[in-house]
Amino acid sequence: MDIAALTETAKAMVAPGKGILAIDESHGTCKKRFDALGVECNEESRRTYRQLLITADGLNEGVSGLILFDETLRQKTDDGTAFPAELAKRGMLPGIKVDMGAKDLALHAGEKVTEGLTGLRERLAEYKELGAKFAKWRAVITIGDNMPTDACIMGNAHGLARYAALCQEAGIVPMVEPEIILEGDHTMEICYEVSVKTWKMLFAQLAQQGVAPEGTILKTSMILPGKACPQQADLDTIANKTIEGLKEGVPDNIGGIVFLSGGQGDVEATERLNRMNQIGGFPWALSFSYGRSIQRPALKIWSDNQENVKEAQAALAKRGKFNGLAALGKYSTDME
Repeated sequence: MDIAALTETAKAMVAPGKGILAIDESHGTCKKRFDALGVECNEESRRTYRQLLITADGLNEGVSGLILFDETLRQKTDDGTAFPAELAKRGMLPGIKVDMGAKDLALHAGEKVTEGLTGLRERLAEYKELGAKFAKWRAVITIGDNMPTDACIMGNAHGLARYAALCQEAGIVPMVEPEIILEGDHTMEICYEVSVKTWKMLFAQLAQQGVAPEGTILKTSMILPGKACPQQADLDTIANKTIEGLKEGVPDNIGGIVFLSGGQGDVEATERLNRMNQIGGFPWALSFSYGRSIQRPALKIWSDNQENVKEAQAALAKRGKFNGLAALGKYSTDME
């Protein structure tokens, strides 16, 4: 394992003023989004749309890398350039989603465990050959009646750790993503407790598997009340509680931390990240790995008229830049 090379890649992923764009939607998720906008979802329409994202001029001002889906990693631009090579040419890192999805956790109704370890070593070797520099594995943690259970948190933490070890063995930086689902009526205090417990269990498992934290990126949720909670929180409360929780649950020497947007509004996600970086006082780079909240304006423009590629790309690059500024604490809603 080349820890120096892994550390260098991790640092590049969260370089000052930059974060990650997620375009790794499964065929099912992609179809839902396309259907809602009246766009046919097939291999070519997915390629065309993702080419728009990958080739957007100026995207690299705020984006260091993109998480791709297996299909996308193998696709090419109109001129025959492989997508990973196109990203490298534009100064961005190709990443790859490698998990096989969250499935029902046996004997634990309402809870999920992520699958995909079988054959992962061989898949990672192929992905490395295709140009992937980092990978992502998402676990789902749901808050509800008697949930999450220790079995759910531990099962997912162990899976994430084994995945991360296989990634580092292959020379690929693992992005570990325990997503605390935003749905529900849970309070912010409960989200804090669950988040810290999840992070502590995850990093204990990563240490047991020998994973180097400096060559690892944590992708996680902000500490927020559930969407249906009557007591919502203001900007400063969210920023301060999230920082406090991360300091309690995450080691200082992690390669970097990026947030998922998880159903937050486009501006909300940017504003909250910005406020945390304005507050500062933490040992790691704090950035973003957003999907919908960066893609949404571009997808809408493109779906309305697929000839409007440049306009859609400009909207994408703009949101990427705004989030890059938020990673520096230099964003303002006046820019919107």
